[in-house]
Amino acid sequence: MVDNLDAVFRAVRRPINGLVGEPPHALFWASVDPLLARVEALRERVFAVERRSGRDRGAVTVVAITKTFPVEMVRSVLAAGIHDIGENRVQEMLAKSAEVDAPCRWHLVGPLQRNKAGKVAGLVHLLHAMDGVPIAQTLDRIACERGIRVRVLLEVNTSGEATKHGVEPSEAPAIAETLASLTGLDWQGLMTIGPAGGDLGAARRCFQQLRLLAEEMRRRSGLALGELSMGMSDDFEPAIEEGATIIRVGRLITGERH
Repeated sequence: MVDNLDAVFRAVRRPINGLVGEPPHALFWASVDPLLARVEALRERVFAVERRSGRDRGAVTVVAITKTFPVEMVRSVLAAGIHDIGENRVQEMLAKSAEVDAPCRWHLVGPLQRNKAGKVAGLVHLLHAMDGVPIAQTLDRIACERGIRVRVLLEVNTSGEATKHGVEPSEAPAIAETLASLTGLDWQGLMTIGPAGGDLGAARRCFQQLRLLAEEMRRRSGLALGELSMGMSDDFEPAIEEGATIIRVGRLITGERH
């Protein structure tokens, strides 16, 4: 996917108060724009993990999660150079997208109900949380009726937590056969959410499981399934080390929600 962190790098090198050139340290950016400082700090961390993991610079796309923030936050994130915007709820994404004129890619990272599938088909760049056959079939029917294809990820509950959405890992191969047959869906890969509690070892095991499951499903389906959406503000570094191509980052970009 697009290296949106290089876009960030270009954004922070724009003239600011007559200053151009290589970005100075984070204290400078904090004095200019706190959001730019957070984005620059995140960029450096992501590139550092890519480097030590032997991955190409720009292998990972950052989706900025702006849920519960007003549309002004979306505009600020876009101005900082991140053009992938994630929302958890359909209605919030629809409301914000209607007010944002700047080019961006909308990601729905929360679960999608069948009665709202028609509202997102054709709008979302990527639907991260496809969590079963019924919603997949509904979205496929709508996409076929409109003559479009909807890019989706299958959400897998690797942590086993009852509070998490997603299919069980053991169910994923069978569901994959159905997804592969739905011509209105462009099935891109898998998504998971690490366990609650901040245990990075447990998070890494979940990410390893998703990576291995993706490898198995590639062999079974013959599809590329190149996208792995995993890792958030607290655990994106082990996620990248385990092969994440997309990370979903909220407060490290937006600051704390109040």
